[in-house]
Amino acid sequence: MTLSVENRPSPNFSDRREGCEIDILLLHYTGMASCQAASDWLCNPRSEVSCHYLVDLDGTVTAMVPEDKRAWHAGLSYWAGSRDVNSRSIGIEIHNPGHAGGYPDYTDAQMRAVIALSADILSRHAIAPRHVLAHSDVSPERKEDPGEKFDWRRLHENGIGLWVEPAPISEGRTLRTGDQGALVRALQEKLVRYGYGLEVSGWFDERTGAVVRAFQRHFRQARVDGIADPSTVETLDRLIAALGDEAADALG
Repeated sequence: MTLSVENRPSPNFSDRREGCEIDILLLHYTGMASCQAASDWLCNPRSEVSCHYLVDLDGTVTAMVPEDKRAWHAGLSYWAGSRDVNSRSIGIEIHNPGHAGGYPDYTDAQMRAVIALSADILSRHAIAPRHVLAHSDVSPERKEDPGEKFDWRRLHENGIGLWVEPAPISEGRTLRTGDQGALVRALQEKLVRYGYGLEVSGWFDERTGAVVRAFQRHFRQARVDGIADPSTVETLDRLIAALGDEAADALG
């Protein structure tokens, strides 16, 4: 599609940390009642938040912060060894009132615009598929956007991001808060290998549950409960196996 791009510069940005290369594309929802309200807030100096691009319901894209600058969208976050996700990333806010606002479906126009915009960004920056992420991936205890209704499969089918077919939900051994042992440790090790921020302790604590929920929102959307059931574990195994396709990528 041909992108319709408007410009509304936000004052809320800074320089990227020296030595940081752009290697993450981070997707959000606005969590506000209207796109206009979100745009106003992202441009308000008092908010201390911003993004590089904002996508409205009709697919209109608003450019807000230059890509070479550090927009303030990730907040307290972590991914693959870095706690300054803002310096590594380009942030796209997609208008949706979010879970607290009824969480409607994303529109087809929004999805087409996000795909076109993401493809355009990827044409300029060496962002590995595994680093096309949700806000909830990098801030699992604080955030749940863009949420389980966002169509990551569609992005992948258009060459954006990493995706595997989720394993069907079935009965079997589960891991949940309070569990301990080798199986929990193995689960944590795989989540950390993918990039999630987690201590490999062998104890399924609240942080582990939050990371499992974030993983489910992105990769096993049929049930988001923070319980590592057989479907979740198998889907994670499939995802780790798919990383072999990126083995030659220095960003992997």
